[in-house]
Amino acid sequence: MNLAVFCSGFGSNFQAILDSARKKKLRAKVALMICDNPKAYALKRAHQHQVPVFLFNPKLFKNRASYEKLIVRILKNQKVDLVVLAGFMRILTPYFIGAYRNRILNIHPSLLPRFKGAHAIRDAFNAGEKQTGVTVHVVTKEVDAGPIVLQQKVKISKRDTLKSLESKIHRVEHRLYPLAIQRYLRSLS
Repeated sequence: MNLAVFCSGFGSNFQAILDSARKKKLRAKVALMICDNPKAYALKRAHQHQVPVFLFNPKLFKNRASYEKLIVRILKNQKVDLVVLAGFMRILTPYFIGAYRNRILNIHPSLLPRFKGAHAIRDAFNAGEKQTGVTVHVVTKEVDAGPIVLQQKVKISKRDTLKSLESKIHRVEHRLYPLAIQRYLRSLS
């Protein structure tokens, strides 16, 4: 199975996915990275591992639908079976979601449906929660609301700072995402 990983930033989940595929824990090939940020460290990771990249500047397109149509063509040309969002900081349009219906996964740093949105770790921490977690879910038209593939709880201790909680969440993400992708790919077969 061919994966396309969408990134906007550091790319630590991208790296975890690559590492799992190389160790054969994830039986898939990272065929392509899609990136919308020329300064993303994820691009260096892709280059180091010789993963082809499609880097685009959304500002050069008339609207989201126009760049998404191009991306869908690229994905189809590369025979991508599953789209994996890994820190991609853009909301996909219904067009894109329809083109890859039930074939887009996202990782979210909370126990959905709690703490949806871009600041889930901070929101859970500021709310004084005793636990939060990580969710891998199928992307649907409603943000952070698709069917859950896998979740794991993360305790928030009294000694945690926002930074230490972020580190705990990221460690869980790096282990959970490849596992969830493998589980989901088995369900598609």
